[in-house]
Amino acid sequence: MEVPLLAGDFLRRAVKLYPGQEAVVDGELRLTYAEFGARVNQLANALAALGVAKGDRVAILSPNSHKFLEVLFATHAMGAVVVPINYRLIASDFEYVLNHSGTKVAVVDSDYAGVVDGLRGKLPTVEHYVTARFETEEVLPGWEDYDALVAAQPATPPPDPGLSESDTLSINYTSGTTARPKGVMITHRNAYINAYNAIAHWRITQDDREMWTLPMFHANGWGGPYAITAMGGTHVVLRKVEGAAIYQMMQDEGITFACMAPAVLATILEFPDKGDYSIATRPRFVIAGAPPPQTFIQRLEEELGWEFIQIYGLTETSPILTISEIKPHLGLTGESYYRTKARAGQEVIGTEVRVFGSDGEEVPWDDESIGEVAARSNVVLAGYWEQPEETAKVIRDGWFFTGDMATVNQDGYINIVDRAKDVIISGGENISSIEVEDVLYKHPSVLEAAVIGVPSEKWGETPMAVIVPREGTSPTSDEIREHCRALMAHFKTPSRVEFVEALPRTATGKLKKFELREMYWQGKSRRVN
Repeated sequence: MEVPLLAGDFLRRAVKLYPGQEAVVDGELRLTYAEFGARVNQLANALAALGVAKGDRVAILSPNSHKFLEVLFATHAMGAVVVPINYRLIASDFEYVLNHSGTKVAVVDSDYAGVVDGLRGKLPTVEHYVTARFETEEVLPGWEDYDALVAAQPATPPPDPGLSESDTLSINYTSGTTARPKGVMITHRNAYINAYNAIAHWRITQDDREMWTLPMFHANGWGGPYAITAMGGTHVVLRKVEGAAIYQMMQDEGITFACMAPAVLATILEFPDKGDYSIATRPRFVIAGAPPPQTFIQRLEEELGWEFIQIYGLTETSPILTISEIKPHLGLTGESYYRTKARAGQEVIGTEVRVFGSDGEEVPWDDESIGEVAARSNVVLAGYWEQPEETAKVIRDGWFFTGDMATVNQDGYINIVDRAKDVIISGGENISSIEVEDVLYKHPSVLEAAVIGVPSEKWGETPMAVIVPREGTSPTSDEIREHCRALMAHFKTPSRVEFVEALPRTATGKLKKFELREMYWQGKSRRVN
């Protein structure tokens, strides 16, 4: 008998084997797996009572919370499709996602209920509005209270919805930095295989206590809700990312594991009072998004004694494709060790990842030839929700093409050099903006840096650096350029340097380079890239 791979199986197993184990810590609330499983069943039964059936969409708009985790597992249990929404978007984006997905029930944190309430006349498919509020807050007229709905239902499991592993588990909307977001359909099989990879490559065990700095809406928390739950570990919820809160939580809760974007890592490293806290564990920090500077990795491991793990993936791949695990037989030490750790890494179990050149052939492993990263695996999306033409653009001949450009070294470690549109071609030379940014971060006055291509009559385009200086410093353009010239080929040195107070970023910490580029390409009929 063939048994389907379903994401709800992770919680079923945890409730059965670890009923007394602490499952969720959210502020003062502490739930065992038995208690968490009961609340999930109650919510699943409440959704069914609201008319939600197999395949219906249930949206969750909330910062990290135990209720977010409950919505994930409740929808899986009763066969609905969860739509996690980026709470950092604006009202018009909420409207688009709710309508495009055809959401039937919207579960909204009280911080955002007022915004969504103002959209009610524009959301024809939403039949029920549920507020996930704090006890002291009022329920808006026409809204239903999350806790009251849960409390009114039995804790018995909902009827088996008869799911297939190819059924859609979630619709995750991409960042939408250059166009309207696309809805990535992740299946139960996608999520299940991704969770297996997280367990194996991140070495998840029952003893792990994950600190949730990563937004849970982002590709379903990179699989963390499933991997931690499957192994009977503990979810420790952080609602807001702040340096003091992070260190306090790590100290008090014995945190062993966390996933985050590079911007959060920077917050941890730059927190001035980190010496005031006693961290008894050696936590593993998994980083994805734009690769962090090599110096960040070295500081994390040498100054703090913690472990850095670089991964690479996309929402469309559930998301893990590669991990930068340093194999002992390579004998890497010092500079070469940290340089390799900063790479996207090697393919994880069950994925095949290649880098294809413009001729359609795999690029040689010379760490110089640049091509586009492509993958085929059971973690690749089923498609974009109601956008088959967009799906056809990225899935070709059985391969998902990521739009990320990379090289491969002699040991098969992939190094992302840029998005396809972000490779700077100056006078026929390919320049990786990430490489230039790494050099910039070695300057003591640079807090954040972004490198983009700007128009040049002579070269077509040249690199330009946009820098956020460290507090109390006043670097000059000439100083920055001389620093770069001393450490890299002169043609890669930024032709211009500008200083700003902040860089535009997506909710997951990725730089919105298109916003920076637009300032300098306005009026140009043709972009070089």
